[in-house]
Amino acid sequence: MINLIMKDILGSPAILVGLFAFIGLLLQKKPVAETISGTLKTVMGFILLGAGAGVLIGSLDHFGAMFKEGFNVDGVIPNNEAIVALAQQTFGTETALIMLFGMVANIVFARVTPFKYIFLTGHHTMFMACLISAVLVTAGVTGPILIIIGSTILGLLMVLMPALLQPYMRKITGSNDIALGHFGSIGYFTAGVVGQLVGDKGKTTEEIRVPKSLGFLRDTSVAVSLTMAIMFFIVSFAAGPSYVESELSGGTNFLIFGLTEAIVFAAGVYIVLAGVRMILAEIVPAFQGIADKVVPNAKPALDCPVVFPFAPNAVVIGFLFSFFAGIICMFLLPIFGLKVIVPGLVPHFFTGAAAGVFGNATGGRKGAMFGAFTNGILISFLPALLLPVLGSLGFENTTFGDSDFGIIGILLGGFAKLFM
Repeated sequence: MINLIMKDILGSPAILVGLFAFIGLLLQKKPVAETISGTLKTVMGFILLGAGAGVLIGSLDHFGAMFKEGFNVDGVIPNNEAIVALAQQTFGTETALIMLFGMVANIVFARVTPFKYIFLTGHHTMFMACLISAVLVTAGVTGPILIIIGSTILGLLMVLMPALLQPYMRKITGSNDIALGHFGSIGYFTAGVVGQLVGDKGKTTEEIRVPKSLGFLRDTSVAVSLTMAIMFFIVSFAAGPSYVESELSGGTNFLIFGLTEAIVFAAGVYIVLAGVRMILAEIVPAFQGIADKVVPNAKPALDCPVVFPFAPNAVVIGFLFSFFAGIICMFLLPIFGLKVIVPGLVPHFFTGAAAGVFGNATGGRKGAMFGAFTNGILISFLPALLLPVLGSLGFENTTFGDSDFGIIGILLGGFAKLFM
């Protein structure tokens, strides 16, 4: 039963957000038909979002394999899911209880403090609960004290991180209806600050002037396809036709395979944007019921792709510059005595793209470029600095990819050492 509640309901973003939409519509005493329709469309939006993410990840996996083969890269690839799967074998019960009571603490803190945010990104809640439980257990904290301290920390993070980003979210969305609930917050916040320092928000990425003959590039899907085709051609040539055709494409010509994967990537972005638009159309009015009855003025804090439709060009620019920073950091890390972190394409795409949108909101094109570049540096150095902490917990050679896990893990790990 615990597994059903924690993994299949609370750990599934589509079901979790659908549940909140259902409760919100019930509290507003909406007609049955409207309640069913609103709930199903919210769930469908998240399923679309997940499907698009799956398409993107499949394409990025092929890109990553060619990049690794072509440039003979060796090092640690950050992967949230991998380390959580390992940690669950040892800290499964503690993680489940901290996650459950952390979500309760989130609602309590939203009710009694000025930070009116309900964090709805269930898988990130689970990842953070896992990190907190692993560090605290290793420090000797067990039993009810572990659950109380762990869920309090988690509940606080679930209101404070969206609150940190909300001034920028208002600039991005032009409203105060939604918040960002994703533990890459430090990277997005930094991107917003960097954008303010270096850019001009009047020169937005969404108004890049192109000649009439290149007007087709105004279509985001076309621009993403062509950009990614260039990237895929570069890594395809680097990896070589024999590797691509024998290991990845099933015999299809390596250039045709690269072009196809680039268009698959663009299709993934298109599906993600469609899913986000459907979620926004349903969750905001549905959430009004919770805001009115349970937590007045509450705002739903949603996963990072929620900002993508507000600046699609910044999404592509952010990904490219974050990834570029990851490549540079790959060579810098050994100079500082740190392990090489291979730039993981999934974190660089999702957090880099969101950082690009934040940078664009405060600093236009330069903000998107430099803000995302800074995020790329953070998600390269923080996982490397987190590795010794995770190694002391028994999880060598793997690390979290997003910035908040690095910051919280390093701080908690340092604090835990005082009691070990």
